[in-house]
Amino acid sequence: MLQNLFNHKRSLSFEVFPPKKDGDFESAFQVMDALGALSPDFISVTYGAGGSRAGKTVEIASYIQNTLGIDAMAHMTCVGSRQESLQQYAAALKEHNISYVLALRGDRPKDMTDEQFNSRDFAHASDMMRFLKENEALHIAGACYPEKHYESFSLESDLNNLKKKQDAGAEFFISQMFFDNDYYYSFLEKAEKKGITVPICAGIMPITSASQLGTTVTLSGSSIPRALSNLIATYGDNKEDMCKAGIDYAIRQIRDLQENDVNDIHIYAMNKPKTTREIVEAIYR
Repeated sequence: MLQNLFNHKRSLSFEVFPPKKDGDFESAFQVMDALGALSPDFISVTYGAGGSRAGKTVEIASYIQNTLGIDAMAHMTCVGSRQESLQQYAAALKEHNISYVLALRGDRPKDMTDEQFNSRDFAHASDMMRFLKENEALHIAGACYPEKHYESFSLESDLNNLKKKQDAGAEFFISQMFFDNDYYYSFLEKAEKKGITVPICAGIMPITSASQLGTTVTLSGSSIPRALSNLIATYGDNKEDMCKAGIDYAIRQIRDLQENDVNDIHIYAMNKPKTTREIVEAIYR
């Protein structure tokens, strides 16, 4: 199945999140319908810290896989999970014909005690990947960080960990969001020298409101180039203009990537099909 994702000149994928409330599933399915109409190669589905919304993730991923007929990739984190719970989650995915997972360490749940944290079964995503590869028939993707993980000592150390993920069974990687393509190009060169041979999808987050810099972007550790900060300073107080400018920035960023032979694009869609459609129609028309 993996080759179906990367057997042509380019791939397009989205990240979505499941609804927080059970009553919101109908609107979530409508969002998936709209995104599915853009014909992505796959759609990844997040879940909460420690798998707190794992059931909702399975339901949304199942809708994508079985109703829309698009490959679904369910996020899976290990920081708050035991081996048994991971296997139960994997079994639930396979029951719904879902065979792709994005294996992540994840953030420590706020209610997780030091004793629980120190006795966890998997310290790193690579440990979980190795376990899944040995025990579950799943296709495994991993995350990578063009500007290094915020907890990593250096980019070199981060690249060493990336190689561990590949050796543990990661079949491709999806990058953390970035806003300066030069960082990404440099990262690709260094990853190649480190022996990373699997595909790497470029993660693009359209910044459509100034508030995103104070939440998602800050948590990602991604640097903000002057062009983007100037854009926010100019349009940040006007909701409509900021949205248009942010979409245009993402389009120009992707076009530059494509011109430099980066053709595996992963859009952090944030469950916004209109924004995503504008970007996709611009870059593939």
